[in-house]
Amino acid sequence: MRVLVVGGAGYIGSHMVKSLLQRDCQVTVLDNLSAGYRDAVKGGRFVLGDLGELDVLEEVFRAGQFDGVMHFASHIQVGESVREPARYYRNNVFKTQHLLDVMVAHRVRCFIFSSTAAIFGEPARIPIDEDHPRNPINPYGRGKWMVEQMLADYDVAYGLKSVSLRYFNAAGADPQGELGERHEPETHLIPLVLRAAAGRLPQVTVFGTDYATPDGTCIRDYVHVTDLCEAHWLALRRLQEGGDSVAYNLGNGNGFSVREVIETARTVTGRDIPVVYGERRPGDPARLVADARRARAELGWEPRYADLATIIAHAWRWEAR
Repeated sequence: MRVLVVGGAGYIGSHMVKSLLQRDCQVTVLDNLSAGYRDAVKGGRFVLGDLGELDVLEEVFRAGQFDGVMHFASHIQVGESVREPARYYRNNVFKTQHLLDVMVAHRVRCFIFSSTAAIFGEPARIPIDEDHPRNPINPYGRGKWMVEQMLADYDVAYGLKSVSLRYFNAAGADPQGELGERHEPETHLIPLVLRAAAGRLPQVTVFGTDYATPDGTCIRDYVHVTDLCEAHWLALRRLQEGGDSVAYNLGNGNGFSVREVIETARTVTGRDIPVVYGERRPGDPARLVADARRARAELGWEPRYADLATIIAHAWRWEAR
């Protein structure tokens, strides 16, 4: 299968490229390296370019004759999206439309989109299924929801089939230790905790200890990056076999609190992890847990690395490098 991976030098995208290469796919990676790393791309054809460069997109598609496209090229920081909404709408919405238009022009009909649980906003119920109301509360979530709606319209008008995969909290690293999370600045809890364990950070901050949860800290659903890649592959296969456009929530269905993550990391690493306590951050729900039964039933997706200690152990192997 010939697959274009947009944003394939980033965290999830690079893991996806490795997974596709292991399946003997012909892979082309398009990335502007604004948040990714060239050495994270472990094979295939690499093209340095941006989705806003229509001439580059045209050249890539003329050369590729792709069976499908996977999109990982979004900006992802919620707080930054509030401070710089124009940057987020430009990259995450308008440039994605450029990609879709070129796909339509070149008759590439299968699109896998990295969406997010942020489209739901404050949860009305837990766990969150696909039919939960969509009410995003920040530009990052709103932009992702705009693209999902755009995809529905492109399906009706142009026959472009898509699967939107709504991640909850992507975590972990390549089990072989070859790839991992390298965001700068880093905002995700597990890599921050492990940086503190390694001595690269003086401490980790816990934002809020008075939530309505068993230990007072926020609860999140962590899904291993390798399991996310498996869901992308199954979604692409579904479209290749004639499946309709659809969206799936991706999570383990289990929630772990901030304190549980820190304690598990102490056990896995054998290191002391200094902690300081701060005030709640605006917009942080007490619980975010996925109902991923639809993905399990329709895709046959079954997370292999659902255990928090395993997720952290894989991330720690990468951090230790």
